[in-house]
Amino acid sequence: MGQFSFKSSGKTREQQQVELLTQSPTPIGIQTPLKLGTSEGLLAVNYSLADQVHDNLRNLILTNWGERLGFYDFGANLRPLTTEFVSQDDFDSQAIDRIRTAVSRWMPFVDLVDFLSVTDRTENKNTAIIRITITYNVPALNVFNKQLQVSLYVI
Repeated sequence: MGQFSFKSSGKTREQQQVELLTQSPTPIGIQTPLKLGTSEGLLAVNYSLADQVHDNLRNLILTNWGERLGFYDFGANLRPLTTEFVSQDDFDSQAIDRIRTAVSRWMPFVDLVDFLSVTDRTENKNTAIIRITITYNVPALNVFNKQLQVSLYVI
């Protein structure tokens, strides 16, 4: 029979911690819209800061005042513009102003670069879909010329 020491078998605590860190990255935030997760957890999550900033910016632009509990003025408040849709130029100037104001207040680390809106009236002349494409930079994360597209429905 041989004699073995438990200290010489297996892995040290430091080796086990390194393996855990390399195998499972730390989640940063929950993806929206909510999706069921995989084996990692109940809900799908973002693992990179760039993806989480993109998700948060989309939520900020699509949120209207009064929809966020505890923060009445959170969001770009674009829905009232869709109910008063008169001309494309008027909509663009007001939407740019509202988005710029919301981003400068709630996400000042995001630099807005470009704004493009396209109105689609193919389904019906009385309703429309406005597709807004925003190009932005996040210099702190080395994210440049990232695009975000949101759709608003005009009634």
